[in-house]
Amino acid sequence: MQQRRLGGDGPMVGSIGLGCMSFAGFYGATDRAVSHRTLARALELGVTHLDTALIYGAGLSEEVVGDFIKDHPGRFTIATKGGIRTQPVRSFDNSEGFLRESLEASLRRLGVEHVELYYIHRRDQTIPIEDVVGTLLKFKEEGKIGGIGFSEIAPASLERAAAIHPVMAVQSEYSLWTRLPELGMIQACERLGTAFVAFSPVGRGMFGARPLDPAGFAETDFRKSNPRFTEPNFSANEARIARFRAFARERGISPATLAIAWTLNAGEHVIPIPGTRSPEHLAEDAKAAEITLTAGDLAAIEAILPAGFAHGDRYSQKQAVGPENYC
Repeated sequence: MQQRRLGGDGPMVGSIGLGCMSFAGFYGATDRAVSHRTLARALELGVTHLDTALIYGAGLSEEVVGDFIKDHPGRFTIATKGGIRTQPVRSFDNSEGFLRESLEASLRRLGVEHVELYYIHRRDQTIPIEDVVGTLLKFKEEGKIGGIGFSEIAPASLERAAAIHPVMAVQSEYSLWTRLPELGMIQACERLGTAFVAFSPVGRGMFGARPLDPAGFAETDFRKSNPRFTEPNFSANEARIARFRAFARERGISPATLAIAWTLNAGEHVIPIPGTRSPEHLAEDAKAAEITLTAGDLAAIEAILPAGFAHGDRYSQKQAVGPENYC
């Protein structure tokens, strides 16, 4: 697989990474054996960047990854995240004490002394971002992390953080139906030498080969209460995306592969991290690195799924607490 650099002076990684939230059952039941087969397939495919977080299954995703990498040391570039409390209620805490506690717990679950990238999962607006960068730099100086990152921040926040120290990566949702990062964040990352890590490039399964059936979502499924997956929005979205699936099939490409290839086209600093617990789906996702889209392809996709086509907000009111808005 072709490689891209994770930040201005960061490590080279496969141009497509793997989001490990699914290992904790966010989109349906799974088990450790299947997750480990997915990780083994990632190594075969050249998918070398893994993305996990403290809150993915209360550490379960990190444990699953840790159990695998103990027998495959040094094969992956690992990122994890902290800064969110889940008890007694969900809240954001970017204090040095909580971040240190969270990072050290993540390292124990992963079975490592160092991760290449550590993100602030959500900003705590009571603490200046400059101070948070200072905390992360302490972790870096101690050898616990290689680079600093932020998830779901605004370009202005990235500018403030980068004025203190280079930011290795910013992570935000980006796909054919979530295009806000085009209004400043992708450009700011390129300007500042920061990787833009795109999560959910397959639209939380919406751009998969087969139509989804929200009636079959488990109660714990993130999409159960998501506005884009509830009626009447879901039917409107499915009607548009069905045309995209047909377009992909006409070209002999799976819709997921095409959706990720479109995301890769946004810039050489863009690294999509589709999430899956299936080795077969990961292989399909990884094929996107082999696809070159022509100007005609991009124009046709834009005609089918123009910016802003999606019905419904990307998050419910409850889910929307935390990401920074801009534009």
